[in-house]
Amino acid sequence: MTIDVRDPSIGQGAVLAVTRWLHTVDATFSTYRDDSAISRLDQGTISLEDCPETVAIVLDLCDELTKRTNGYFDVCYADHLDPSGVVKGWAVDQADAILRAAGSGDHLINAGGDILMAGTAGADSPWRVGVIDPFDRTRLAAVVAGTDLAVATSGVAERGLHVVDPHTRQAVKELASVTVIGSDLTHADAYATAGLAMGRESPTWLDTLTGFEAFVVFADGSSWCTRGFHSEVSVKGRELIEDHARGRFR
Repeated sequence: MTIDVRDPSIGQGAVLAVTRWLHTVDATFSTYRDDSAISRLDQGTISLEDCPETVAIVLDLCDELTKRTNGYFDVCYADHLDPSGVVKGWAVDQADAILRAAGSGDHLINAGGDILMAGTAGADSPWRVGVIDPFDRTRLAAVVAGTDLAVATSGVAERGLHVVDPHTRQAVKELASVTVIGSDLTHADAYATAGLAMGRESPTWLDTLTGFEAFVVFADGSSWCTRGFHSEVSVKGRELIEDHARGRFR
């Protein structure tokens, strides 16, 4: 994770508060730690009532997202409880709230390539975020510019074929990446993951989302985007501008 705060009046205390929050999230939800609450809940050594309140909040979010995505967002992975697909975006949204409460209006939080942009990058200039070409990590497939936006991408560029269709239990091979843009990272990240899991059916579903825009790259190199992804549009009252980078997606 990286935190970029542009207001010089915001002290280190705000960033330290965010850091402490993120460490707490890791200690609670990491599936790589046997002592985390989510691992112990999965193992059956504790009950939901024994967990921090945030666990119930996140699991409720997972239930909501499962319904919204027709089951393509799944809280279980390989028969184990794994809410990671929503935890990262949710944790960043809470981190954003911590910074805003401290008086920061212009900051960016990058969580492994999923990004939340608050305010501007400086001098009324929008933040600009590149979307990696899933076939060539040295190139960009698109550039997103805007204020108060979340940008999440799920694809094969970083981790290969890692998303599984929960209905077939098979790795999804039809899509190379799905990028979703909206006002919060919780939903944008989960929708990108669910969209990738849907394969070829993804555009039909992504086109029904209210307040979110999407950009899809297929395994054959072709691409698709929602109607609002090409020009300045309103995303829950916030500005969004997208310009394709030069290259195959032009």
